[in-house]
Amino acid sequence: MHSTLALILLLLAAAVLATTLFRAFRLPALLGYIVVGILLGPSVLNMAPQDQETHSIAEFGVVFLMFSIGLEFSLTKLKAMRGLVFGLGGLQVSLTMLLATAIAVAFGLGIEAGLALGGALAMSSTAIVSKLLVEKNALDTSHGRRIFGVLLFQDLAVVPLLIFIPALASGENMAEAMAYAGAKAVVALGLILVLGQRLLRPWLHLVAERKSAELFMLNVLLITLGLAYVTAIAGLSLALGAFVAGMLISETEYRYQVESDIRPFRDVLMGLFFVTIGMALDLDAVLTQLPVTLVMLALLVLGKLALITALTRRFSDDFGTALRTGLGLAQAGEFGLVLLALAGTYQLMPFEIRQAALAAMILSMLLAPFLMHYGERMATRLAGGAWLTQAKGVHEIVLKSFGVSNHVILCGYGRSGQSLARILETEGVPFIALDHDPKRVKEAAAAGDNVVFGDSTRAEVLTAAGLNRARAVVVSFAHTPTALQVLATAHRLRPGAPVIVRTLDEADLDQLMAAGAMEVVPEVLEGALMLGSQTLLMAGIPLGTVLKRIRRMREMRYSTMRGYFQGITDESEESGYQERLSSILIEPHQHGVGRTLGELELESLNVTILAVRRHGIRATDPTPETRLENGDTLVLRGSTEAIEAAKLQLGAN
Repeated sequence: MHSTLALILLLLAAAVLATTLFRAFRLPALLGYIVVGILLGPSVLNMAPQDQETHSIAEFGVVFLMFSIGLEFSLTKLKAMRGLVFGLGGLQVSLTMLLATAIAVAFGLGIEAGLALGGALAMSSTAIVSKLLVEKNALDTSHGRRIFGVLLFQDLAVVPLLIFIPALASGENMAEAMAYAGAKAVVALGLILVLGQRLLRPWLHLVAERKSAELFMLNVLLITLGLAYVTAIAGLSLALGAFVAGMLISETEYRYQVESDIRPFRDVLMGLFFVTIGMALDLDAVLTQLPVTLVMLALLVLGKLALITALTRRFSDDFGTALRTGLGLAQAGEFGLVLLALAGTYQLMPFEIRQAALAAMILSMLLAPFLMHYGERMATRLAGGAWLTQAKGVHEIVLKSFGVSNHVILCGYGRSGQSLARILETEGVPFIALDHDPKRVKEAAAAGDNVVFGDSTRAEVLTAAGLNRARAVVVSFAHTPTALQVLATAHRLRPGAPVIVRTLDEADLDQLMAAGAMEVVPEVLEGALMLGSQTLLMAGIPLGTVLKRIRRMREMRYSTMRGYFQGITDESEESGYQERLSSILIEPHQHGVGRTLGELELESLNVTILAVRRHGIRATDPTPETRLENGDTLVLRGSTEAIEAAKLQLGAN
């Protein structure tokens, strides 16, 4: 008991340190887990045992990861992307396995070892790549959609590979072993799916009606681990049962609640899994086999890069898109590590080769952020003829904007951009819209909309769109980093260019204004204004008074509306808010009693005093001469740190 607790505490402490360090350098946390595992393993500090207990902890991480993949499994999404998923993704996985098998056989390994190794190397890192695509706002780009399609097929391919690898090691005729394993899988999964569809939804309804978060969470754990246990009894893997459990729940209305509840278990246990992967790496064996490791790393990264780039060319006329897709998928992935560990369990390949493959896969994952980061520059330089495509696009923009002046340049033609275009058309205001989604541009242009393909952050595109003649530039997408690039480019070409920027909330309002935006429109605050205006009208307030109030708030840059009171369900870091509101009760023992607001100098702490509430009456716009009394409530706005500093100044708890 004590040894188990000591092991868990050691792994958790190491995971916390790794996550903190790697987050500081903006690197994926899972790479930190692997590095910590290497340090704790037998090759360095030898602080954690490589026993069944450790592997059991790690296996639960894979179970919950597969459950999450099952939750994401959507037949609708799969149908919409079937060409990319089963076409590009299917070709990538199958050809990678065939090439790896051919190379393995050429170097004297068996066909079974080659197929198992090929299955592991075919996987790419969903965790790393999806995070980097989100950070770069590239999920909806042409290469982002292709990367996501391939990753989706890889996630699905893990399920048959979990059956395939044990069948390879059975020692029987491969065809018979695969047929037997497939028959068991069909029977077991068929029973689970048929019975599960009929029983799961009514059962979840019954549990949800009890209105107990603890009961609901226990029920989710029971379903996940229960179905994993059932598939394990049937001779299949725990992870396969967890995948089916997630897939069943994904068809119910409780999918998002379950996903939220299970995330802490998944993230913690997956972290421990990656620590154990690092612990499995024997540095002595790797150093002994260093040339083999480096050759495998080169074959893995360069081979997948060349293969995926060539395959993507069949699905895209743009070599730049194909190259970016190849760079995004050139690394190994977390499921590849799972499959390699499974191959090691069944001793399908020599220990030294497995260690070299493990080291090469981990190194490729460490390289992934750098490949993705410099991929854009590499694609621009290496995509021969890409400049022709760009020149063609700029030429088209010039033709569209030729002879047009006092027009509006719309950067982005999504839902907001198209709605604004309709308003401009109604009023007869000329405009030209720029968008980087080729499908959207093609369909909108075919319908007669004045939209062209172009990246609005590029100087030549804005120049071709007639920036110097434009009445205004509107950034209609809510992505602050890209909006800042548009602002910088526009003001470099035309100092003082009138740019209007859309944003989700007030978090980046000051930053965008400082960058030169003439107006910033926060959706959340504008929505609140519209909601408030309709409510005031329904309450009998005259229309003129309502319009005057709204105009005043806008003129004050929404200052009276900025910030909000946080609740226990708010996640301020994810929502992006930089300011919050806080109500502080003034009590007899505090320093603020009897002092004026001017004497307290709270505003020097970067907080704004919005109101003082006394005897149930709220007084807005308090003056520096306002003297605080026992029982007053002070309403402040500022950052979390500023609010805490103000509390210390007031002597509040």
